[in-house]
Formats: sequence, structure tokens, C-alpha cells
Amino acid sequence: MELFDEVQIVLTEASDVLSDLKHYLGADQYIRAAINNPSAEQNALTWEALMPRIRTLRRFYFFSQKIAFVVPQILTEICSDDITPSLHLENQQALVKQFSEIIEFVLKFDEYKIRTPAIQNDFSYYRRVLMREGASVHSFTDQDEDSNSNLNVANKVSLFYAEATPMLRTLSNVTSQFLNKDKRLVDYAIDMLSTMVKVCIRMLETPTVQFRKQETHLFMLRVLVGLIILYDHVHPNGAFVKTSNIDIKGCVRLLKDQPEEFQTENLLNALRYTTAHLNDPSTSKTVRSLLMEA
Repeated sequence: MELFDEVQIVLTEASDVLSDLKHYLGADQYIRAAINNPSAEQNALTWEALMPRIRTLRRFYFFSQKIAFVVPQILTEICSDDITPSLHLENQQALVKQFSEIIEFVLKFDEYKIRTPAIQNDFSYYRRVLMREGASVHSFTDQDEDSNSNLNVANKVSLFYAEATPMLRTLSNVTSQFLNKDKRLVDYAIDMLSTMVKVCIRMLETPTVQFRKQETHLFMLRVLVGLIILYDHVHPNGAFVKTSNIDIKGCVRLLKDQPEEFQTENLLNALRYTTAHLNDPSTSKTVRSLLMEA
């Protein structure tokens, strides 16, 4: 219960993060004005417009660290070796659902980020000026931090947004690091992920009355794709080999057979471009062709 409450606080903030990211408006016009007319007055106006956006982008980065903090705790609970993955799913439904909600958040965040190039434009401009001006722009940054601290954080945030899918990278990295600390849990975690995939497929293929709600259906589709991607990142041989416990061809066909209003092309693109092993020689040509064809 203590862990559930802790994760719930993170998930509540996740909803706010997604809303802010979805409605993010860049400072393009201010940046262009500062470049074309680099006067002290224009620079001040640009920084005044830019800094609230930078604080928002920093908040997103720091929130990714909260995700990185709670995920290993969830995995510790749902991937223990004392019972089977099926019993974990049955006995710890609340934590499993929270883990699924984190996976959905990760996919949504990265989808919104890809659609918002202003994020990298804004932060790149901020970092360039910070590196060039140093302490002289301190009054426009964070009053409680020195210029070196601002630059150190800016470098970390810049690396975060340089990733095409930064939240997925955070999730896969922290999961891999967690499993590397205790090799005994690797097989249990992989079994848990593949079992969750099978549950998603079963629910999508035989929906209940409640499950027929469009948003619930979309939730399950996103979780399915997120689980496959995560499995592919943490399994030594990935999700696309013949010995994988995931029916990749069945999953791809399931996604392609969805009604047009579900817009599963974004999810298919996630499988195409954010998995780790799709282009490995061990991936069959049939699977690769099925996934890559429109």
C-alpha cells in the first residue's frame, strides 16, 4: 500500500506533465527576434519569454527521474521469484495496473515530444546562450543556483531531449540497470513482461462490455506496444527472434486490424523505430516485412 500510494502521486503528476507537454508553445518568434536584433532590450524580452518554458522543460526532465525511481520498486514487487508471473498479475493487480499506466505515459510523452520540435529549439538556444554568456545571464535563470549549476543541469536536460524517445530511453535504461544488479530476476522479469503481453492480446481479442470503451481499448494497445518495446530492450536476444515468448506477428496483425479511428500507425512506428533488435540478422524477413509494410 505504501508503494501504491507513492506511485499514485507520480501518476497524478504524470497527467499534468502530459497536459503541459501537449499544449507546449515554443518561443520561436522571440528567438528569431533576438538573433536578428541582438540588442540588450530584445535579449531581455527573449529571456523573459523563454525562461518559463525552460523551467517547464526542466520539470519534465526531473519528472523522468521520478519515473526512474519508482519503476525498480514496482519491478521488485511484481517480479519476485517466489510465485509465478500469473499469480503476481492476479495478486498484485493494482501495482501491475500502475506499471501499465507508466508505460502508457512513456509512449504518450514521447509521441507528444516528437510532434513538438520547438522543445529542442528552445532548449538549444537557451543552452547556447548559457554557455556563451555564463554568469552574465544569471539574473535571467534560477536565482537559487549559480551559473555552473545551471549549465550542468542544462547539459543533462539537453542530452535527455536529444533522444528521439527520451522517456522510453529512461524506462528501458532503468529497467536494464535494475536487472543487471540482480541477474536472478532477469528471467522472472522477462516472463512477467511476456505474460502481460499475452494478457493484453487476450483482452484486445475478447473485449468485455466495459472494455469496449475507446479510451480503454487505446490504453491496452499502447500498453501492449510499450511492453513489447521494453521486452525487446531488456531481453538479451530481443522480442523478434523465433524463440521469443512474444507472438510478434500476431501482435503486428492485431495492430494493423484495428479500426482506423484508433490511429495505430503511431504505435506501429514505435515498434519500427524504437525497438533495439528489429534489424538484427536473427529477425526473420517475414516479421520485418510484415512490420515495415504500410
